[in-house]
This record gives sequence, C-alpha cells and structure tokens, in this order.
Amino acid sequence: MRCIDYSSPDPATNLALEEALLEAVDQGLQPDTIRFWECPAPFVVLGTGQRLTAEVHEDRCLADGVPIMRRCTAGGCVLQGPGSLNFALFLTLANHPEAASLHGSYRYILDRVRAALKTLGIAAERAGISDIAVQGRKISGNAQRRRRNAILHHGTLLYRPDLDAIDRYLREPQDRPDYRGARPHRDFIAPVPATPDALKAALAAAFEAGAPVDHPPPDALARAEALAREKYAQRDWIYRR
Repeated sequence: MRCIDYSSPDPATNLALEEALLEAVDQGLQPDTIRFWECPAPFVVLGTGQRLTAEVHEDRCLADGVPIMRRCTAGGCVLQGPGSLNFALFLTLANHPEAASLHGSYRYILDRVRAALKTLGIAAERAGISDIAVQGRKISGNAQRRRRNAILHHGTLLYRPDLDAIDRYLREPQDRPDYRGARPHRDFIAPVPATPDALKAALAAAFEAGAPVDHPPPDALARAEALAREKYAQRDWIYRR
C-alpha cells in the first residue's frame, strides 16, 4: 500500500484531496493508499449530511475567524487543526474484500487501528459504530464514503485535543452513541497518549504501507485544487443543510 504524508495549509484542499484520491483509486488510476494529514490552522468540519445550525456555534466561528467546512464523508462534526491527526484509507474492494459491507469494513479497519495502538502500549476498544475509545473516552472518530470499486475511510486520532476550542465552536450533539450517555465534549473526549510520528509509524505498519512520500500525485492534487475552489470552499456546499 502507498503511504502519503501530506498536509495542505488550506482546509478546503485537505478535504478535497480525500475525494480526489477516492475517485482515482475507484477508477483504478491510483493504488490503495493511506494518507496522513494535520491542518496547521483550526477549522470546524461537518459530516456530509449534518445541519450546520444544529452542530456549530456559527457566530463564534465567524467572530474568531475559524472557517466552517463540510467533508464528503458522513459522521459527526469535529474541530480540526493542530493536535488532530487524520488518517485516510483508500481501499479497493478487490484487494480488501473485508471492506465490502459497511459494518464489516469498520470491524476490519478499526481492529487494525486498535492493533496498531496496542504496539504503542495503548489498550483501545471499539465503541459505538465507528469510534475508538480508551477507558470509555473517545480518542478516534471515523467515517466513510463508498464508491463502486473502492472506499474512503477517514479517521481522526486526537493526540492533543483543544477542549476549550471544542466547547466554544461545537454544539453538544443531539445524535450521540449510547456509550457517550449525557457526557459533554469535555468529559467524553480524551487524548491518545502517543506522538503523531509514533501513530503514523504504527498505522503504516498495521496496513503494510510502504515508505511515506510527502506529496500527492500531481493529477490528484490538481483535481483536489479544482474541487476545493468549485465545491469545498463554496457556500452552497458548506451551507447545503
């Protein structure tokens, strides 16, 4: 599996590159890939089907200049930025038949992530449908987008969550997993006790990835930059719900 370790300074380009790589892998133009990224500036990102007004304190984001974005995968609203390492898997179903069903793919991928964390001495467990937790507190949220021949599985690993900023910009969600109960963000989220470099190395090994490259394929980056301009930075997309 190819490994790309590339972060754009632009939130929209980071999100658009996920869609561009999924397109390319689905069409057989690029190999199965794991990508790591971490945006240098904070931004709020909604799941594709979420209502902005229900999830985000829009007035506070606007006052503080924190962009609000929307990604192409489902799942919950999160705060991105320093301290939130993202991993994205682009897997063809031909090479990874375990990913053919939604729930099967979560078992397959999250068990590998848990195994990677175990090599770092972290005893993590699957929680809810798509979370990873340590002692009942969330350290990783995950979501997917599925195409005919390939899937995009996107996850976060919160090694230094900014709980003050999360409280300020994100509303408490109405749709929450049973294991969360009534806990607010601050009591529900916990840092994963590892450095980003250690997490990347462990995940790359778990998914049998090659040595990382620090740039995406030129065609995929060009497609991502176009998608960023024409979709991810556009109000029609961000405020679609």
